[in-house]
Amino acid sequence: MKNQILTREELEKRECEFLAPYAMKSAHSNGRCHKEEEHQYRSAYQRDKDRIIYSTAFRRLEYKTQVFVNHEGDYYRTRLTHTLEVAQIARTIARSLKLNEDLVEAIALAHDLGHTPFGHAGEDTLAELMKDHGGFDHNTHGLRVVDIIEKRYPEFLGLNLTEEVRRGIIRHSTPYDLKRSGDENIPGPFLLEIQAVDVSDEIAYDNHDLDDGLKSGLLCENDLSDVSLWKEASTSVKERYPNLDAQIERSQIVRHLINLQVSDLIENTIKKVSELGIGSVEDLGKVKEKVVDFSEGLRSERRPFRDVMQKKLYENYRVIRMSKKASRF
Repeated sequence: MKNQILTREELEKRECEFLAPYAMKSAHSNGRCHKEEEHQYRSAYQRDKDRIIYSTAFRRLEYKTQVFVNHEGDYYRTRLTHTLEVAQIARTIARSLKLNEDLVEAIALAHDLGHTPFGHAGEDTLAELMKDHGGFDHNTHGLRVVDIIEKRYPEFLGLNLTEEVRRGIIRHSTPYDLKRSGDENIPGPFLLEIQAVDVSDEIAYDNHDLDDGLKSGLLCENDLSDVSLWKEASTSVKERYPNLDAQIERSQIVRHLINLQVSDLIENTIKKVSELGIGSVEDLGKVKEKVVDFSEGLRSERRPFRDVMQKKLYENYRVIRMSKKASRF
């Protein structure tokens, strides 16, 4: 019976045997700020993931919005649904690249814990209000949330997460989530697991905001008619499924776009790992460029797509009006 139980030691052994040499293994974690006994059945990163899910800050993501606000409709994304979608995309990437899925999922679930309500408008306003007191940065605040604000354990403040997950929170950066503070007080290489979450956040933002924008009517297909990525996905879906219901067709196009970007990312990352000679986690400390990334061809195709999103959605008067209202609040 004992041999049928999957213990933490067995999990750690399987990681070392199966994961890529440049993947972060839980047995090699730099540990936690406060020493704890290891769990009998769960790895260090599994415990981190569970602690984040049970945190108060994670539940509060339900009420924090992206582009739209809750009362406009329950089918628009919130920070919580966005976070779950990021985690799903990141797990797919991690599994394909043989990275540590538990670490990737833990970072993905925690990556937005420091965000204010009202999306980026709330953060921009709070940063301005706090400029004489150190400012405000959602990454730094996210670390503060998991290190200090959460109170669930008698021995210490915070969730006492591993150094690697905390590093993923403080170093999180996408074109939508640029770091303000430059605070990298958790040293160590830019792990591929962290990079996988960053780019998954970018994919989720682009494609799910596209979906919400089309649902809301702020975007229409004509706005995207000259965008090569949209044309490719739309043509592919319409040729395969003629006369689809409009809602199903839109969902299939978004699904196609996500799959196209994830596939390109995986193939390009494998190519870069080989070109850069990355054979261990330590090698990542010598690499100055991003490794988990799209090909240059897809990067070029994404630019006009994002330009349309910026002009037609994020700068739409309804969105701007709601942002100004958020600033007043």
